[in-house]
Parts: sequence; C-alpha cells; structure tokens
Amino acid sequence: MSQDTSETPWTRYAPVQAWDEAMDVKGKVREPYARVYAEIDRMSGDDLFARAESLANTYLAQGVTFDHAGEERPFPLDIVPRVVGADEWDIISPGVAQRVKTLEAFLADVYGSQHCVNDGIVPRRLIASSQYFYRSVAGIEPTNGVRVHIAGIDLVRDQHGIWRVLEDNVRVPSGVSYVLSNRRAMSQMFPELFGAMGVRPVLEYSQRLRSSLAKAAPEDVDDPTIVVLTPGVYNSAYYEHSLLARTMGVELVEGRDLECHNGRVYMRTTAGRRRVDVIYRRVDDDYLDPVVFRSDSSLGAPGLINAARLGNVTIANAVGNGVADDKLIYTYMPDLTRYYLGEDPILPNVDTWRLEEPDALAEVLDRLDELVVKPVDGAGGKGVLIGPKASKEELSQARSQILEDPRGWIAQPVVQLSTVPTLTEEGLEPRHVDLRPFAINDGSDVWVLPGGLTRVALAKGQLIVNSSQGGGSKDTWVLGGVRHRGSMSPPPESRVEFSGVTAVPQAAHPDDYVGQQQAQQQQQQQLADEGSTPC
Repeated sequence: MSQDTSETPWTRYAPVQAWDEAMDVKGKVREPYARVYAEIDRMSGDDLFARAESLANTYLAQGVTFDHAGEERPFPLDIVPRVVGADEWDIISPGVAQRVKTLEAFLADVYGSQHCVNDGIVPRRLIASSQYFYRSVAGIEPTNGVRVHIAGIDLVRDQHGIWRVLEDNVRVPSGVSYVLSNRRAMSQMFPELFGAMGVRPVLEYSQRLRSSLAKAAPEDVDDPTIVVLTPGVYNSAYYEHSLLARTMGVELVEGRDLECHNGRVYMRTTAGRRRVDVIYRRVDDDYLDPVVFRSDSSLGAPGLINAARLGNVTIANAVGNGVADDKLIYTYMPDLTRYYLGEDPILPNVDTWRLEEPDALAEVLDRLDELVVKPVDGAGGKGVLIGPKASKEELSQARSQILEDPRGWIAQPVVQLSTVPTLTEEGLEPRHVDLRPFAINDGSDVWVLPGGLTRVALAKGQLIVNSSQGGGSKDTWVLGGVRHRGSMSPPPESRVEFSGVTAVPQAAHPDDYVGQQQAQQQQQQQLADEGSTPC
C-alpha cells in the first residue's frame, strides 16, 4: 500500500451505511475504541502490515490453519480487535443467559410433557416435522436438569446499533478454540493495551467447562471421569477437540476407545477398563450409538443411549438438542421466553417470516428480490439467498424450492450488519461482522464467556461472515476488567501455553456441522481401512 508519510492507517478509513462500531458517521471515534485508535494512529501502514504478518506466522506455528486449494494457510485473524464496551456487555451477557435458560426450558418440555404444544405456544406439527427431534431420547432426565451445557448464540448488530439474535446453536457449538487462540496471539501483539484498557480474560473457559461437566455427573459419582469424544483427526474441528481436552485435563477419546457393559460406559486404557461418567461429545447425534441411530457408525459406541437413559453417564450436550436450533423454533423464541420465564426478551430476534404460513409465503414470494431466504436446517452460510444480490436464475430456483417445501425455509429482511475496521490489501476498511458468545450452564448459573467469536466478512460488501464463504475472525475485547496503568509487561493470558495440543490444520470454518458429515465419513473409511470394528 503506497502511503504519504503524513498519513496514518486511519487516514482513508470511511464508515459505510451500516453501523460502524469504531466511528460514527461524522468520523468521531467511539469511546470503547479510543485507545485502539490511538495505538494504531501512532503506526505507519508498513508497521501495521508487519504486525499482521507476524500474527499470521504465529498461527502457522500453532497449526491454526486451513486448507485452500491444497495449500495450508493461516486462519485469517485480523490485527484490529473488535471492542465491546462494558455497558454493551451488560446487555449482551444477561440477554444470552436468558436465551439459554429459555432453550433449556423448551428442551425439557418438548422431550417431556410438551406443555408448550398443549398450550398452543408452538404448533405440534412443527415439532413432529423437525429432522432433529428424536423420540428415541424422550424421557431421558439429565442428572442436574441440564441439556444445554454449552451454547453458542449468534448475534448481529443492525444498522441502528441494536444487538439482535441471529440464530441459536445448542447441538455441538464450535469455534471457541479460535477465541482462545486469538486471545493468546493478540495479547502478545498488544500487551500494553490489555492492561490499560481492562480487557476481560477468556482463558478461564476450559476450567469453567470442566466444572460444569463435573456437576452434570451421575449422582453416585464424587470424582467423575470426563472425556471429550471426537470423530477423529479427519474432523474439521479436531484441533478444538484436542485443545479443550488438554486445557481441561481430561482424556480425548474416539468411539473405538469406549465400550458399554451392563448399562455403564467404560474407556479402554493401558491399565484396563475405566468407568466414564461424563462425555463431552463432538460427534453428531446420528453417529453416537449404532444401536439407536445409524447402524453403520463406528464414531460412537453401542449402548451409549441406554447408559444415558439409566442415568449412568451424562452426554453433553444432550442428544436431540437440535430441535431447538431449527430456525422455525427461532421465530417462537420471544413467545417462549415469556411463556417459560415470564420475561420479555432482552435481545430481540431479527424479524422473520414463517413460509409455512400462507400469507407470509405470498408476501415473501412477491418480495423475494428484497429479502434474505435461509433453509431452516442450514449452517455455515450454505443455501442462503440474498435477494438484492441474486441473479434471476437464482431467484427462480429459490422460488421453486420454497414452493416445494415451505416448511424448510424462513425469510428475513436484509440486515446491514455492523462494521469494524479490518486490515485489507488497501489498508483499514470497514467490514461486516457478527458475534458468537459462548455460554456454559452448570445447572445453577449460566456463565457467558466475556467476548466470543467475532467472524468478519473479508470481502468488501459481503454480508455472509462464515469463513467457509471467505471470512475470518477477530479477537473480541470486552472492557470492564481490572486496569493496570503504566505496566508494559505481557498480560497473564499471553503466557498461557497450549502445549500438548495436536497441531492439526483446521478446516476453513468453525461453523456447526458444515462439512461435518463428509469428515465423519472419511474417518469411518479410515477405520475400515485399518480393520477396526465397533466396540
């Protein structure tokens, strides 16, 4: 980037029509970004690019990479953090916790007495037609009443600066490894800013997670054995599985390491069998137990569901949670919050049309070129149609798909996601972002990780932030922690080591379930080639 010596990286920065989180429309820096702005303002463009290159090299060394056209590249972590003020977090954190409590109540109800159906809050046909509702797990009561041990709630900020929930992830929410890795890398890059700004720490996540899982153990267990169940090294999120097992101090196992006897689950070790009490599973429902689900799966273990039903093992997150991720259920969340909690939602939804309703279907088809259309079971930005940017052929195809299966789609207005300064080849430019805060539920409290995964659309004007669509990530700095004035020493988080974590390249995205089935099939084929058999 050619740059006049009088210029700084901010000189040509110009917010667009969306809400810019660093500057207002007049170019005034918003208060949470004041110190970040000042720090970057002291740099030249070359200095900023040099730091960005150093950051990318750090990720290569850690193995936080993805495969692009056969080339291993560092996962895009932008050098400019996303800063969230303490007052904003005081809305987000209780809003996410409230959302998790509602989802928890809904799942307990839908797999129990279904009062929400009988009272007319949610149509029975919606539950019955959801591909993620499993009658085979109805009646399983978790030890401490928790089904959503870990949640990832995707948020966006609209053109008015209002935080809104975009979707819920309570099956196997992924991406927290990026949060932890991003923080460690960025705290080394800007050590002085962390202390001066009072950025809240995130690296306590693993111990919070372990504590929550321990509280979910069967009632007769005082010192539970916890394991992380992975599909194996071919899975797109294996790095995350390895990192979490290592930082929690628990075993990372595959299905072939587990066996079930007399309603209990055991892990094979060099010292013999050892009882397993809690399984933090990173395997999809359909692959967990070949007795109940897919008979050809070797990614889980026969008998897991029976052991869970008997109360001898806890599976986190609970099997069947996917019914709450259905984007049609999403449209009922405001009503469900009032129904279960007696409260108005703190974080509103994005306005949404249910296309199974005739009036809504007619309106959406009439305005298809103005709206965003999404499959109800989609993830990773796959299958999303942005009407104003779609071709005539794409609009025609979408119309046919919607008419064929109205229940399979929802529609929303185009939300101009907020923008955050992002380093591009041309310098700092505004790019659209979302935010996935992670919440841990231990049965008595919902703790929200202060920050979360900020995903950024690196292409100019792109609204789909998923890295499978070319996006990257940012470290999310939540203010309001302890400030250390005048200290230039690295913050404690920069000194946390992830030693022992297998440096396996990540897939190109941390999104739930995208490409997961293919990865699992690859793992199964590998097992077959090795002559392995299900336990």
